[in-house]
Amino acid sequence: MSQAVEQAVEQAVEKGTLYVISAPSGAGKTSLVAEMLRNDGQLGVSISHTTRAMRAGEQNGVNYHFVDRTEFEAMIARGDFLEHADVFGNYYGTSHIWVRETLARGQDVILEIDWQGAAQVRRLMPECVCIFIVPPSPEVLRERLVGRGTDAPDVVERRLAEAREECRHAVEFDFLVVNDDFATALADLLAIVRAQRLRMTVQQTRHRELLAGLSGPAL
Repeated sequence: MSQAVEQAVEQAVEKGTLYVISAPSGAGKTSLVAEMLRNDGQLGVSISHTTRAMRAGEQNGVNYHFVDRTEFEAMIARGDFLEHADVFGNYYGTSHIWVRETLARGQDVILEIDWQGAAQVRRLMPECVCIFIVPPSPEVLRERLVGRGTDAPDVVERRLAEAREECRHAVEFDFLVVNDDFATALADLLAIVRAQRLRMTVQQTRHRELLAGLSGPAL
């Protein structure tokens, strides 16, 4: 871990919560997270660093932080990433210091990553809240993947095989949300966030003066 990250960790009194959300392709994670952000202004989403080329319509610092391979590998060597992975020849990673600093400002952060990235994050930040989203059945998952109309049949089959592997790791997460009805799944996710904010460990930090006044000498 770099000295800058260590200093941020030491100085930060974390008030926000880190939510790690994973799901197999076709479970609806991206749409649900987008709606969570629209419904809750205290939620933010981490913007990953990547070495892949920028695509048409993308913006640096909005969709991703685009860096070259040399810079990314230097960041790995410095310990700058909370998690990182090589996906089909391109690196992707989450900035450790950005997450810590954002949480210290009281902002909740969502990481949309796979189960392997989630495992990396849990090792470094065991206090994170991990949520796994699944479709209501294998049949519905197949229908959703086929219904996209963007993948060839062999790609659909590969995604289904990957989904089976990913779902084997669902038990490693803190919460399971079944995306059968979109509105219900969204309500479940927002309920998890609200419940986390009401935990005593969080409220003690947020309302330290209130609790001290209420439990002090009689008025």
